[in-house]
Amino acid sequence: MTTKAPPFTFVRHNRSQRTVVILIVVYTVLIGMVILFDAVWWLMGILALATLPAVWDVMKNTSAGMQLDGQKLYWHTGNRKGQLSLTQIDRFRFDTRWDFSVRVSAILNSDKRVRLPDESLPPHRDLEMVLKGAGFAVERHHFRVF
Repeated sequence: MTTKAPPFTFVRHNRSQRTVVILIVVYTVLIGMVILFDAVWWLMGILALATLPAVWDVMKNTSAGMQLDGQKLYWHTGNRKGQLSLTQIDRFRFDTRWDFSVRVSAILNSDKRVRLPDESLPPHRDLEMVLKGAGFAVERHHFRVF
């Protein structure tokens, strides 16, 4: 269980300078391939389709984040939202995958697992410190196959 959790808020906006620069570089390379190397334009167009979700996020300036206060854990990403009462949560589980990404789940008192969306979470080390500071047990599992 937890004691009174200190308030914590994390928000990530998708219209960042990094994302815009990456999109500019990708489109410059694709156009350069067509002009300098006479690449097939329709093939470069197909490759450009992979960037459309990033363009959409930049145009809409969607956000994702979480908030931990003394009573609830809230999270949002795009149009999805969720919340859990802190009294429902037994512990948190951090699973490191083979690609070194970390998935975070809240394990409820009923042993039900609620997966928190990756894009709404702060860096996993920061989140672990916040959760431990709030009095939650944190489990780490590395490189599990199943």
